[in-house]
Amino acid sequence: MRVIVISGGTDGMGRATLEARIRRGDEVVAIGSNPTKGRAVRALSGRVHFLQADLRSVAQTRRVIDTIRDRWPRVDALALFANRQSPRRVVTDEGLEQTFALYYLSRYLLSHGLREQLDAAERPVIVNVAGVGTTRGSIHWDDLQLAGRYGMVDAQLQAGRANDLLGVDFAQRSGSRARYVLYHPGFTRSGDLSTMPAAIRGVIRAASVVARPVEKSIRPVVAWIDDPPSDALTASDRGRPVPLSTTTLDPAAARRLGTVTDALLNRLHAG
Repeated sequence: MRVIVISGGTDGMGRATLEARIRRGDEVVAIGSNPTKGRAVRALSGRVHFLQADLRSVAQTRRVIDTIRDRWPRVDALALFANRQSPRRVVTDEGLEQTFALYYLSRYLLSHGLREQLDAAERPVIVNVAGVGTTRGSIHWDDLQLAGRYGMVDAQLQAGRANDLLGVDFAQRSGSRARYVLYHPGFTRSGDLSTMPAAIRGVIRAASVVARPVEKSIRPVVAWIDDPPSDALTASDRGRPVPLSTTTLDPAAARRLGTVTDALLNRLHAG
């Protein structure tokens, strides 16, 4: 029986992946912030475990990593879905812009924090569902928290590019046996829109008629868990391979962001 950890496992693509893995007989650990949704996924099977955590919080993300380490000595796959769009800039109690904290930092912490558990598996894999292949957006090296230039789209694009570099950085320097997959599913009828203004929710719902169904978007994720790629790093944009020479996968930028991220996390830990 495989052990699968899913961040954002109570909604959208994360929940659909959870349900698909249950049908395959896996044990699934879903991380989410909503206890009602957590109870709902836990009721699906005795093989589903729900860990409540606000992944915008570095402290709570570290706590949930410690819980997984204590309870599951082996993790076969880590699937990273957690994300939430915010029309306005929100700063967490730790002083972090919430999109950067949730969409990027939580994935960085989970990827590196569960390395030993992943390495204990026969064929471990990490699937980071973001926007690889998209070249819009950039890392604001002088203002990662977007204090002077916040916009919802800009925040999402920066975090997406940061996740691209996370995959490169992990494959380069973690020393892990886990295969790292960067996956862009394209516009999918998925996700919690409750935090969005009514007008934006309406636009998104209207556009959803041309969006990909969740079941189609998760198929590659389910397949990579069944049969991880042989390469240390794989990038796929809606089924099309993304060349690792793409500018958004620059190894030097990946090293730089990894160093900056480690320094940021060390400061938070020391504080």
